Amino acid sequence: METFGQRFQKLRKSKNLTQEDIASKLNITPQSISKWENDLSAPDILVLPELAKILDVSLDELLTGKGQTLQVLKNFDYKKAVLKILVNSCVGDEVTINLPIALGEALIKGIVNSNLEKIDSDVEILKSINFDQIFELVKSGAIGEIVNVKSSTGDTVVIKIEY
Repeated sequence: METFGQRFQKLRKSKNLTQEDIASKLNITPQSISKWENDLSAPDILVLPELAKILDVSLDELLTGKGQTLQVLKNFDYKKAVLKILVNSCVGDEVTINLPIALGEALIKGIVNSNLEKIDSDVEILKSINFDQIFELVKSGAIGEIVNVKSSTGDTVVIKIEY
């Protein structure tokens, strides 16, 4: 199975970019790029959209080497996006939320982030999701399936952004 570092290096070389070229564009050190390629570390989630733009690939292709379920749009109007959250618990509960992104962000920051310690164990999986990073990713133009998590107990959460 191809690692992130192997995939990243292959994509970088296919664009005839050096480690220094990428580092300069991201304002980081070439040593960081080397660590990514050797799978000693990984880029911060907030760097991924810019990295995908530099390599001219979707985030999904950058992260998994597959399809284009996640992409980065240029000239993206954050306010026109729709947040879709699908939660299926192991006990059979299903919740679907479709909200304008700005309202979804306000609700999640106001309710979920401030009440994580009170969340029922049936949806414990929500505690593993960093919503602040998701909203930063979306603000940078990412659309498509952002998160698809399945817990060991069978709970699933899918977060999508549509535009």
